[in-house]
Amino acid sequence: MKNKTPLFIAQAAIIAALYATLTILQNVLLPGSASMAVQFRVSEALCILAVFTPAAIPGLTVGCVLANISSLSSLGPCDLVFGSLASFFAALLMYSLRKLRFFKLPVLAALMPALMNGIFVGFEIDFFFVNQGAAFDFRDFLIQGGLVALGELAVLLVLGLPLCRLIEVRGLGKQFKSK
Repeated sequence: MKNKTPLFIAQAAIIAALYATLTILQNVLLPGSASMAVQFRVSEALCILAVFTPAAIPGLTVGCVLANISSLSSLGPCDLVFGSLASFFAALLMYSLRKLRFFKLPVLAALMPALMNGIFVGFEIDFFFVNQGAAFDFRDFLIQGGLVALGELAVLLVLGLPLCRLIEVRGLGKQFKSK
């Protein structure tokens, strides 16, 4: 394993803590809004941090695990696996696509959480909840995946891209760079 700097570890820990706290707080204040099929998980706006630092990859993944642990009673342990894998792959892809810009914004990178969550969480909802493990129904998968992706897309377009722009305009992106 590559030696990680203290800055990398601190950034990953802060991102994980912010993600988990925002998700849990949202679920307490607005039950179900961050953990159902159609969700607007405000903490997903933090995914945009993967454009600025690779520390967001473990940070978002661990944050998702912690947030999903808090909702085990309603979603079950499968969400720990599928939701966390979706976060991991989305952050990895976002970091890989961070330099591709449209109108000075990482639009393609911002689509990755919608794509990954649509696939992973859409499958999870279809297989484990809608069909209760009996079978996989592609039509149900498209519906469930589409609903999840729609919520993700809304968060990233309404909150994530403006957050990215704010970070860049204020010059805060430099704060994420390791020395």
